[in-house]
Amino acid sequence: MSDITRRGILLAGAALPLGACGGLIPQAPPSNLYNLSPKTTFIDTLPRADWQLVVEEPFAAGGLDTHKIAIYTNPYEVKYYAEARWAERAPRMVQTLLVESFENTGKIVSVGRHSVGLRSDFNLKAELREFQAELKEGSSLPDANVSLQVKLVAQPRQQIIAAATFSQRVKAKDASLLAVVAAFDAALGYVLRETVQWTLMTAKKPAA
Repeated sequence: MSDITRRGILLAGAALPLGACGGLIPQAPPSNLYNLSPKTTFIDTLPRADWQLVVEEPFAAGGLDTHKIAIYTNPYEVKYYAEARWAERAPRMVQTLLVESFENTGKIVSVGRHSVGLRSDFNLKAELREFQAELKEGSSLPDANVSLQVKLVAQPRQQIIAAATFSQRVKAKDASLLAVVAAFDAALGYVLRETVQWTLMTAKKPAA
């Protein structure tokens, strides 16, 4: 597992095996908290930003807009791992990790959320389209599937200047929940890196 920083994967208890499908839907408040890590390594040719960026919280459909760790065992049903959850709602966690990843480039000083009152030159809007484990029929190992659709919006005119989608799928090394979280960390890590690099190479502040 690469790029694990101090945020790392936080485990409050023992990992829950994936095997027993009957335990996927929690019957009590979850007790194990998991977090993912921001990116710390990027291409050497990233330009330095002379503009300010607000990273908005991504939109996510109801099944993914939750603290619960989603797993699809068929195309029609969303289930969740029992006794486990993300430390933040999935869209909020992705927003947090995006901001930290931008900061880790050392190429942008002014990046944050709406809540900090930052007056931005650009807003990064996003939709979290996939953020779930998927266990296909006939397979014993789930994949972590992450997909983020992003739009770069120039302020103050609210003009979309570019859009892109970044996706990655990573198979868990074994059926334990910790391995599934590690697969999420790798898949999201790819998406974070590509989103940050794309944004820094795409946004250009208009000449005064």
